[in-house]
Amino acid sequence: MNALSPLGLTGVDPTASIAPNASVAAGAVIGAGCRIGPFCTVGPEAVLEAGVELVSHVVVDGATRIGAGTRVLPFASIGTPPQDLKYKNEPTRCEVGPKGLIREGVTIHRASVGGGGVTRVGAGCMLMAQAHVAHDCILGDGVILANNVMLGGHVLVGDGAFIGGGAAVHQTVRIGRLAMVSGLAGVTNDIPPFGYVFGLPARLVGFNKIGLLRRGASRDQLRTLRLANNLLFKDAGEFSAKVEQAATRWPDEALVQEVIAFVRDMTRRRQLVRPGRMTAPELGGTDEENGEGA
Repeated sequence: MNALSPLGLTGVDPTASIAPNASVAAGAVIGAGCRIGPFCTVGPEAVLEAGVELVSHVVVDGATRIGAGTRVLPFASIGTPPQDLKYKNEPTRCEVGPKGLIREGVTIHRASVGGGGVTRVGAGCMLMAQAHVAHDCILGDGVILANNVMLGGHVLVGDGAFIGGGAAVHQTVRIGRLAMVSGLAGVTNDIPPFGYVFGLPARLVGFNKIGLLRRGASRDQLRTLRLANNLLFKDAGEFSAKVEQAATRWPDEALVQEVIAFVRDMTRRRQLVRPGRMTAPELGGTDEENGEGA
């Protein structure tokens, strides 16, 4: 039995549809109602859960599981070896959650041996054309990567984060829940939850207020979060002291406490993103006018 297959799921379900010119290796697990289109290649350790669709010319390699109902468009490659010179074909994994959409030319590499042994994309994620998810990345649920986004190895992306087209994220960066990265940004440092970054190098210019409103945050919560962000990232003073001040001032504000927990995390490998502006001061306009939290 394929080591990745759930209890009771083996082989090719009789309700699956496989194009005659697709290649499905012996040992692969193909769930009920799966559709595998022409010229797809599915390796012997792969598991496709119920209702997965590989449209055409898709490669699923290595110990890879794709969650139920996920749709993968042409020329995507999932679970292929990491671009890591230290990797010597050790047994590592790749997982894609259910109800995702993987668009044309996306690449998701399986893990290396220097991380947790798995590259994981959460449930309900949308990876647009030509996006790249490197080895050992962990993406939460509902993450959106726009076209040509590049994630280096070991990047962590929180639930609901949005990364704009052409953005490049350095390895080991953490991106907090519901953060927003502008297109063409160069991200080299950690982005706190709800943060909105812009530019090359990326700078923190606000927070994702629209994303928060869409998920039920109140205007009062947003006002408090703005005050906390100003204290932490704009006001003068020693950062550690400002963190303690914010924690004491807003002990019952869940959004503020989530930001504080993120910046207090002592396991982080990178510094926090620096604050900045969307436009040069001489060009006029405020960050609010220039699109904060769009």
